[in-house]
Amino acid sequence: QVQLVESGGDLVQPGGSLRLSCAASGSIYSIYDMGWYRQAPGKQRDLVATITSGGGTNYADSVKGRFTISRDNAKNTVYLQMNSLKPEDTAVYYCNADVAVIAGYFNVYWGQGTQVTVSL
Repeated sequence: QVQLVESGGDLVQPGGSLRLSCAASGSIYSIYDMGWYRQAPGKQRDLVATITSGGGTNYADSVKGRFTISRDNAKNTVYLQMNSLKPEDTAVYYCNADVAVIAGYFNVYWGQGTQVTVSL
């Protein structure tokens, strides 16, 4: 079994910064793509950013230039540095990962989510 545990969500003022972390643990053979998604109340879950095992990144247009995704493969951890936060960034942030528990067999796993609130 594989678990993803997020941390770092908080209440922050507009213009502030937060760093989210997501650590994967369990019976892991290898981790491929990792990513962050977010879901605001009453809305669908949307992609924020993804990163490949080789470090290639992709961002939603709404966060380009403000958010940075990174990962530490030795620690099976993905990070999301969020700067210049706006009220519209308020959401529950979820991480996910494409994990192989044995060679050649992948599943997508999700974390439980961490709340980010941007408000005065």
